[in-house]
Amino acid sequence: MDRNPSPPSSEAEEEGDAVGNTVYSKHWLFSILTRLIEVISPEQADPAASPEGGQAELDEEMENDICKVWDMSMDEDVALFLQEFNAPDIFMGVFAKSKCPRLTEICVGILGNMACFQDICMSISKDENLGQVLLQRLCDSDSPTLLETSRLLLTCLSQPEVANVWVERIRENPSVYDCVCFIMSSSTNVELLVKVGEVVDKLFDLDEELMLNWIKNGTCRSVGPSVDDSPEELPDFKIVPCILEAAKQVRSDNPEGLDVYMHILQLLTTVDEGIEAIVQAPDGGKETWSLLYDLVCHELCQPDDPPIIVQEQKTVLASILSVLSAMFASQTEQEYTKMRKSNVKLPFSSYFILDMPLIGSLIRILQYMEGCGKRSVDNSKESEQQETGRTDLNEKDFHLKILKDICCELLSNMLQELTKENTLEGLHQGHLNEQTCSSAFQNLLPLYFASVESFLEVLREADQTLADNLEKRFPSLKVHA
Repeated sequence: MDRNPSPPSSEAEEEGDAVGNTVYSKHWLFSILTRLIEVISPEQADPAASPEGGQAELDEEMENDICKVWDMSMDEDVALFLQEFNAPDIFMGVFAKSKCPRLTEICVGILGNMACFQDICMSISKDENLGQVLLQRLCDSDSPTLLETSRLLLTCLSQPEVANVWVERIRENPSVYDCVCFIMSSSTNVELLVKVGEVVDKLFDLDEELMLNWIKNGTCRSVGPSVDDSPEELPDFKIVPCILEAAKQVRSDNPEGLDVYMHILQLLTTVDEGIEAIVQAPDGGKETWSLLYDLVCHELCQPDDPPIIVQEQKTVLASILSVLSAMFASQTEQEYTKMRKSNVKLPFSSYFILDMPLIGSLIRILQYMEGCGKRSVDNSKESEQQETGRTDLNEKDFHLKILKDICCELLSNMLQELTKENTLEGLHQGHLNEQTCSSAFQNLLPLYFASVESFLEVLREADQTLADNLEKRFPSLKVHA
């Protein structure tokens, strides 16, 4: 059965009965709203309530009709009609009194469609009572209702005129944090996880203060979702483990969802508190690094992929490498601090420092971007007269440039820390050879000259012939040798 049956398509029977410029009947729509009022009226028996007081099924005829309204509400004229006849207030009564998850889901879904239109969205958003009731839906135990609630919130947060209203409302409502973390850490519904991730991503992008609050949160026991009306004590949620758990769920089934969660992690690294939350976790950031490492080394931009794959994966790669770079820099700083305190040259103890497969993957990404760059030049010559084509090309080049900058920064930092033993390992495994080193040098010079020079000194100890060949290819290095 389709979630939303097709709306009625017959012409309105009476003159003047049509809703706006549609073929939908005002009388029919009004009758559905009246039936909803009866559902929540204390004088009427609730057809969506079970005798035992638990969850109930919605009457089939009522479900079909209200689903038709759900589809019809995508039309602005219908949405305005529903607004005029106080449908949001009726829905709020449904949320408060009905024990039927399907009915709640549909009513939230209708509101989500209505919120796509600016004036209606502003009206919904400014209704404080409705706003609070909708946020409470995030603590619902029904996944379809959670999905529609998340869709509605994302729609409102995407409207600049009302986004701040919702950010402030969420900031003042601590239960939203608990409910969102609960969903991310426990749900297996990929569609729901993606939509909740989009909400979190939007919130963090809109408001750094809220992001900082959520990073610092999790110090108190929380009240969260429950099947019945009694509150349930939830674990002491921390934001980073919840994000990681959701990312693991979506990584295989939804590339766009993985992109969303990697961008959330990247946003966390834009503040010191976020980096600390990642690297100062009980496992020292090992789980985060392991996931990102696995994605880069074993899943994205692989040796058997065509170079053009980097164009498709550029945004998720940029987010992942940005987080890895922040973690590497943080760990490096911690190790140097230990060294200064002890006055002893300490080896890097972290599990992720100087990993040769990762260095090999970074070089491969740069090589693939070189291939894309050559294709872009060829394409630009062919479409020189097509202004739109040049605009698209420039946008693609911009995102690739961001990826290249992040990739080069991380690679240069890692090369600078290599020892003779690390380098010998890389040579033995095939991650380092004349071709890969040349690609690395070509991308890193001249901006990261010091890092390349430092690596070349170590390389001389490991393979003098290779070092000499590289010096011949890059004369600037020989001058400074």
